[in-house]
Formats: sequence, structure tokens, C-alpha cells
Amino acid sequence: MNPYDIIVVGGGHAGVEAAISAAKMDARTLLITPLLSQIGAISCNPAIGGLGKGHLVKEVDALGGVMGEIADLAALSYRTLNATKGAAVRGSRAQIDMDRYPIFARARCLGQSGLNISQDMAVSLEIEGAKITGVRTRLGVLFAAKAVILTTGTFLDAIVHIGEKKLPMGRMGEMPSIDLARHLRGLGFDMLRLKTGTCARIAADSIDFSRLERQSGEESPRPISGRTPIDIFAPPNIPCFIAETNAVTHEIIRGNFHRAPLFTGQIKGVGPRYCPSIEDKVNRFADRQSHQVFVEPQSKEANEYYLNGLSTSLPIDVQAAMIRSIKGLENAVISRYGYAIEYDFVQPTELSHTLESKKIAGLFLAGQINGTTGYEEAAAQGLYAGINAALYVRGEEPFILGREEAYMGVLVDDLVTKGTNEPYRMFTSRAEYRLLLREDNADLRLGSHAYRYGLIGEEEYRKIREKKEQTESGLKRLESEFLTNSAENLRRLSALGEERIVEKTAMINVVSRASFNEKKLVALDPFFARFSRAALEQIVIGAKYHHYLIKQEEQIERMKRQRSQTIPDDMEFEKVPGLGFEIVSKLNHFRPRTFFEAEKISGMTPAALDILSVYIRFRSAQP
Repeated sequence: MNPYDIIVVGGGHAGVEAAISAAKMDARTLLITPLLSQIGAISCNPAIGGLGKGHLVKEVDALGGVMGEIADLAALSYRTLNATKGAAVRGSRAQIDMDRYPIFARARCLGQSGLNISQDMAVSLEIEGAKITGVRTRLGVLFAAKAVILTTGTFLDAIVHIGEKKLPMGRMGEMPSIDLARHLRGLGFDMLRLKTGTCARIAADSIDFSRLERQSGEESPRPISGRTPIDIFAPPNIPCFIAETNAVTHEIIRGNFHRAPLFTGQIKGVGPRYCPSIEDKVNRFADRQSHQVFVEPQSKEANEYYLNGLSTSLPIDVQAAMIRSIKGLENAVISRYGYAIEYDFVQPTELSHTLESKKIAGLFLAGQINGTTGYEEAAAQGLYAGINAALYVRGEEPFILGREEAYMGVLVDDLVTKGTNEPYRMFTSRAEYRLLLREDNADLRLGSHAYRYGLIGEEEYRKIREKKEQTESGLKRLESEFLTNSAENLRRLSALGEERIVEKTAMINVVSRASFNEKKLVALDPFFARFSRAALEQIVIGAKYHHYLIKQEEQIERMKRQRSQTIPDDMEFEKVPGLGFEIVSKLNHFRPRTFFEAEKISGMTPAALDILSVYIRFRSAQP
């Protein structure tokens, strides 16, 4: 059999994006996954997006990925988180049908030209001279390939924990990947253990919804994907509900700490700091009287609900008592118990900025194998690895996004330069340039890359170019045009419900007001009547952030200039005032030739680089 260009191991969210993107780039691709029915499985919470995560989904979509499209197909309801705050920190979140999502994901994979699928499990890699050559499977098949992408999720040597029970599973009811984990350890990869968990599910007819707070989605939501036709997008808007734990709940949990795998030493792996189990929350926040529980529908039929906020590995009898102590859930019938899962991951400092292994050429890693948590983080890495694997096979320059270009760039840079000792989750606060990296402009930032690699078509890219051109010309007009405080202009402002101006003012300063919107812009200046709704939105947002964006762009330019600055070969770092011992040790060990190389050193701080830059300029100015 002819060798594949690329083999993707694992059919989760990282694997789906990796396989489809590679195939779109004309790489002959094989996806190996244990169960075809579990391709794109929603293992935990039935939702896509959120704060920081929504940015990643929008970027995946802008680069031709499929997560946003599938989420729109499986949507139950939508909400924009932080809707009352600035556009830079808003996050789109779709409540989805966890049963239908994997059906749509599998259909996309099976329908993708150039992509084959094999229901099997990888047990080892074939390597010749530190270069990947293929994958061997549990069924004894050897598939040859020029590149391999591992997207093994939580399956590497995985153990499920429920109370005192330890079950070798990669997900409840599914076999773990033990042979591949041992194989990777044997290759010398730096592998550690992490822990994550999920919540119980309960039957809808056992819930007293009248005692819970109702939380509906938006009445007229926008789809996540720019490729979803907005005129036919109409999710059923099935509501979620909010419950709360109480003193009795907490007492039940505290009374069973001695049976909690998290506290008995049964679980060795580190869990997610920002999504702790309920027993961890009760232990850490002993003064809290209650914790919110989001009761979320699992499917369109809404006959089973997910108890978001009650992630746990407590014994099943304790789970039942805990859940039934909550108002509205007194008669809860548990259809699926919560559990923790412990698994191996590869320290991502083992990877380059393309997500390729530094040890083995042509081997790429993406998703939870890199220490991340979440569907969205996995999808972003899968797409990134898929593009780079295809470019590797072609012998072309790699695809590397900077921290100033995308949350995807922040994610990859954080992982490969800093590594992680806990499940990594994306937040808007991780991005230094988040005013530039908004959900609403992901297509403008990344569309040209997607088109260049063949991930989106000509017509889609034409619309992106048109939107970009209109946005740029509109902002230039607002900067160059002025309003005087003439009687006519004051009348127009008053008619729009806007405060008067007292002197000649640039239009961009008027449009930057919090009260200003797209409709008012067109009424104020008919020049904008011909612009698309998408461009008008960008113009208004750009006006509101105008002065801040100028500062961020100046910071980025300084950073780019600094990156290109060379470091003298004879530099004695210990003589630089203000550099700490640890930074000096790292610089002496790696001896970077440029600031670009220096900033990639794990633990290097922007402050240290600024100090070094100033010192080098000072030294070069000396006679």
C-alpha cells in the first residue's frame, strides 16, 4: 500500500481538525481512532466556547476549521458572555446537543476528500534515524506515513476514578491507550500525569424545574461560524437552569473526604485549577455557603441534564446524597455518575512552535497530550498541527502565529516555552494584545492564511477582503473628518440622542462614545450607508478602541524591533544590572543570538528582556 502523507492518531476535537485541515491541503491523510461512533465526542460539558475559548473557536473557524460549523448545526441555545463589557473580552458560548455533535463531526470526516478513517488503535510509532515513518496498530497493521499527529486526549495510560474504584479507561466505557503510552516513555519523552473530571447527569423528569432559576439563551443569536447562513440559523433556545449547593450538601461532602480519591492519595495527577471538583471547592473555600450548579440540557430532547459545577470523583452513594440535597433535585435519578480521569501527557516544552517534536522529525502532538484542557484548546492545536504537518510534508516554511496575531499563537507559545504542570486553559487575560485579538475580527486577522493554504475558498476570501477594505476606509474617514459645533450638527446629534460637542471634534471621537452604534453612524454620515453590516460593526468597535489600539500597535512595533536585535557573542550577562540569578543562568546556558531566541527561553520575562535591551544599547553607545 502506498504510504500516507499524514496519519492522525485519535478522533477527538484535535484529531478532527488536524485530519480535515491536512486533507484540505491535499495531504493524503489517515485518521486512526478506536471507535468511529466517538469521533468528535462531547466527553464533558455540552457546550462550545466561552471566555477565551470562544476566541479560539472563532480563530479555528477563520482558518477553515469545522468546530464552529458543527456547533451551529448542533446548537440548542446561545449566549454572549460579558455582553455588557467591551468587545475584546466578550465570549460566544453555544449550548449544544452532545448526541448530535459527534454525528455531524463524523459525517464531516467521512465526507472529506483525501481523508480515510480506520477504526483501530495505535500502539507504537515507526521511526528511522530520528524521523517518523509510520504507525503500528493493535490489529497488527503497519501504516507508513511521512508525518504523524498524536491527538490522544485523555487516553494515555488512563484510569477512571469513582470513589475507591479504579478502572482502566480512557473515557467511561472505552479502552485506554496503554501500549502507546509505554512506547512514548520508552522513546524518552518527558511524561507526567494530569487529572480531569466530569459531572453526573440526571433524568429530566426527576427535576423540579419550578424551584430552579431559568436561564434562556439569546432570542436572535448570531452563529459562531462565518460559514453558517444567518438567515436559516434558528436554534431551539432550550433553556438552562441554575441551582445552588447548600450547607447540607457541603456537610455530606466534608463527611466523606476520607473516601475522596482526590484526598486519599489515590489520584496522583494534578487537576485543573480553574475548574475544580466540588469536593475540592468545598475544601478550598470552606467559608462559602453555596456554589452555583448549572443544570444544562444534554440534547434537543432535553430528557437528560448535565450538572455543570458538580464535577466529582466521590463514591456513587455520596454523589446521590449530595445531588439530592440540592433544592429542585431532591428526587434526582442519576443516569450517569461523575468521575475523575487520570492520564499521561507529554511536557509541551518537548515541542517546537509548529507543535513538532524536537526529538523525532515529522511527529506532531496536539490537544490534551500537550497538557491542555477543553475542546476548544484541543481543536486549535489540532488545526495548527494539521497545517504544519502538511507544510512539513511539502517541504515548505512552517506556519507560526505570534502572540500579537492570535490567541492560537498565545496558546502555542505558552505551551512550548513555559510548559505546564496543570491542565492549561485559555483566558483572555493570557493575551497581552487582547484589544487587537477580538472574536469579531478573527477572519480579518487570519483569513489570508486560510486562503493561502487552501483552507477556505475564493468567495469566502473575497468577502473577507471586502470587509477589511471597508473597515480600513471607514476608520480613515472617521479620523480625517471633523464635526463643528454648528447648529445643524448639534441638531443632528440631539436627534440621535447624543450629547452636544462644544468645539470642532474628529468624528472618530464622537463614534467612540459608548452610546454610539452602527445605526447612528449611518444616520450621522450617509457615506456609510453602502457599507456591510459586518464592516460597520468593525468600524464602530475600532473607533471605541482607537486610542488604545494605537498604543498596542506601538508596543507591537517595539517588540518586533526588539526581536530582531542581536545579542553580542561576548555578552557577559552577569554584569547586566537588574537581571536575576535565574535569568542570567538561563541566558548563559542557551546563549541566544537574538532577542527572538531569548524570548522563547522558558521562564524569560518581558521585564528581563527590556533590561537587557537597554543595557546592550547603552554598551554599544560607549566609546
